[in-house]
Amino acid sequence: MIVSTKGRYALRIMTALARRKESASLRELAAEEEVPFKYAEAIVSLLLRAGFVESTRGKKGGYTLTRAPEAYTLAEVLRETESSLAATDCTGGKEAECPRAATCPSLPVWRALDETVFEFLSRYTLLDLMPKE
Repeated sequence: MIVSTKGRYALRIMTALARRKESASLRELAAEEEVPFKYAEAIVSLLLRAGFVESTRGKKGGYTLTRAPEAYTLAEVLRETESSLAATDCTGGKEAECPRAATCPSLPVWRALDETVFEFLSRYTLLDLMPKE
């Protein structure tokens, strides 16, 4: 599986923020996107650390995007929230651990697949996930 539940939820939260004109509380986002609150907390923590969202305190506080929706590719959001987008373990940064990496005939295929997936996801932005008006 290339994209886990965490990655899908992250895209849903980011898209929900993109649709809003003002900040939203995490409780609102989690309820609106049907994401368990604890899971949403962990995801937003990753998004904050990546600089994709910012938080404000106060009565009208909450979370907002730091850039326009079209400035976020799906690839970059998933790269920050997934442990790996690699199709196989041997291309997920563990090639050095594999004793067969130097002679593996299929390794170039898995690397090409990973590159294709990344290029594909880089063609789409949060704006592409938003409903067309």
